[in-house]
Amino acid sequence: MRAVRVYKFGGPDVLTNDEIEVPEPKAGEARVKIEASGLNFIDIYQRTGLYPLPLPFTLGREAAGYVDATGPNVAEVKAGDRVAYAMEPGAYAEYAVVPAWKLVPVPAEVDIRSAAAAMLQGMTAHYLAHSTYPLTQGDTALIHAAAGGVGLLLIQVAKRRGATVIGTVGTEAKADLAKQAGADHVILYTQMDFLQEVKRITGGAGVHVVYDSVGQTTFEKSLDCLRPRGCLALFGQSSGPVPPFDLGKLATKGSLFVTRPTLLHFMSDRGELL
Repeated sequence: MRAVRVYKFGGPDVLTNDEIEVPEPKAGEARVKIEASGLNFIDIYQRTGLYPLPLPFTLGREAAGYVDATGPNVAEVKAGDRVAYAMEPGAYAEYAVVPAWKLVPVPAEVDIRSAAAAMLQGMTAHYLAHSTYPLTQGDTALIHAAAGGVGLLLIQVAKRRGATVIGTVGTEAKADLAKQAGADHVILYTQMDFLQEVKRITGGAGVHVVYDSVGQTTFEKSLDCLRPRGCLALFGQSSGPVPPFDLGKLATKGSLFVTRPTLLHFMSDRGELL
């Protein structure tokens, strides 16, 4: 089968379109004939070695397609089922072997490409707004990279939970996308200081939560956007990792909370996944 492989860490030029053997499912596993693979920032982290995997490896963390075969002791799915999955390596390929309990049925009204694109980002938006900081009516949330895949979904989830949403974006085109998704306020960080704008929008009070996938370049100001006892949920680092930080600052800034969640810990069993 064809697969996009990484033999050394680096830029896009390290990606190799390779021919490898079709994997065989073991006990508790199913083989998926992949029809569509999702693209995510974590793929870049793994390609560059920021989130290193043992070399060589097949890139990609989510896909959708059809169950092609199952190993022994599989009750969750059967051959022919339309399924999607996330957070398993090897999605940039024609076939992938996945623990059967991680396969989610794709409803008939959802096309395979949408299922592949929405799994990882959709579940990330869900756990951020429901578990990491459970938004409630009246909360105000700041979402960085609001026009990205997670950002657009998170805006919609946050609005359904009754929150006021402030989003940051880099261009007018992205601002339009964030507004279409339901953001109440959109800040172009390339044209204005997002901290000053957040303070203006909230009348100086600050926000209840910041959902930050950017990391290094936004971290300090994100803390200053919070009201006392607010929460910064750092779930990515597209601008680079946050440098070592003195936790004592959280007290002086208002007894703040900082958390670094990851999707894997919010899909630990099939009941939680479904």
